[in-house]
Amino acid sequence: MSNVVRLPQLGRTMEEGTIVSYLVGVGDKVSKGDVIFEVETDKATIEVESPAGGFVKDILVEVGRTLPVNAPIMVLGEKGEKVAGSFVESLKAEISSLAAQTAAGPPEPESLLASERAKTTAAEFGLGRNVPLSRLKRMVGRLMLQSKREIPCFYLSARADVTGLVVQRDKLNQKGNIRIAYHDFVMRATALALKQYPIMTGQLAGDYIQLPKSINISLAIAVEEGLVAPTVKDAGEKSLVQIAAESDRLIDKAHSNKLSLAELEGGCITISNLGPFGIDSFIPIVVPGQCSILGIGAITDNCIPRDGNPDSIGVCKMMNLTLAVDHRITNGAYAAQFLDHLRCLLQEAGGLA
Repeated sequence: MSNVVRLPQLGRTMEEGTIVSYLVGVGDKVSKGDVIFEVETDKATIEVESPAGGFVKDILVEVGRTLPVNAPIMVLGEKGEKVAGSFVESLKAEISSLAAQTAAGPPEPESLLASERAKTTAAEFGLGRNVPLSRLKRMVGRLMLQSKREIPCFYLSARADVTGLVVQRDKLNQKGNIRIAYHDFVMRATALALKQYPIMTGQLAGDYIQLPKSINISLAIAVEEGLVAPTVKDAGEKSLVQIAAESDRLIDKAHSNKLSLAELEGGCITISNLGPFGIDSFIPIVVPGQCSILGIGAITDNCIPRDGNPDSIGVCKMMNLTLAVDHRITNGAYAAQFLDHLRCLLQEAGGLA
């Protein structure tokens, strides 16, 4: 009996996916659980397993095609089974009927009104090119637009004296096998702070706030195609070194486009670090489904009085922290206490190792 393999919903936010590659061909035998094709979703490229065993009778969709969830992809059958051509054609007709809502690429941009002189000048300077958006960038843009439309945010900023943290990091990296980054300290401090202020981990679920079973922290990572945010699971129970090892692993997988769906879901807060790009501070956008996002800036040298004495000036290393918070889940006072506790943990870096 024929089995139709359809595009599965690989995440609660997934509405459509793009076929990236097939790992089987017509006539190949597959077992239940074998990886048969790869699909790009709004989060990552994911391997899809066969829901049943059998032989590949027909592949209905070409590589590069974008389809909605539950669209037919291929047909499986018994070894000697003949699949009716009318059945295959009906599946292809189903796919065709979905074409309008599954355009593979972005819409053509509207032509710009410009004078001939402006067009000539633009051509001389090599301007006026259209740069297509990758699917990942379009999906991230859609989520960010959703966030701005639906989430009433407020923003809090604080400055942390991380002079001791910088010293401690250097010592740990000199004697340890795992390189610890500044964002690892921030993730560790955030996990500890979330234990003290659990509402900051909550998700809005109707008329109540749902708290997760574990503290999972997402880390925003810039990749060639856009932005991804894999998650360090159970960060509240991990040491600084364990967090560093896990974040390194996720960063490597992100840059090689090998992140799994499980590694991209479940975060209750996101850390975004633009410090390596020389940014002192910025206002990040809350990811839908999370309560908040923390933006961290570059560590800069600042001259401040020692022990409040204006005649004794010392140089401290300061880090700007900016927290964006969903006001539907918590209020300014509670979030401010959380951010202040986080700041104190970073300043007392000895307790993070």
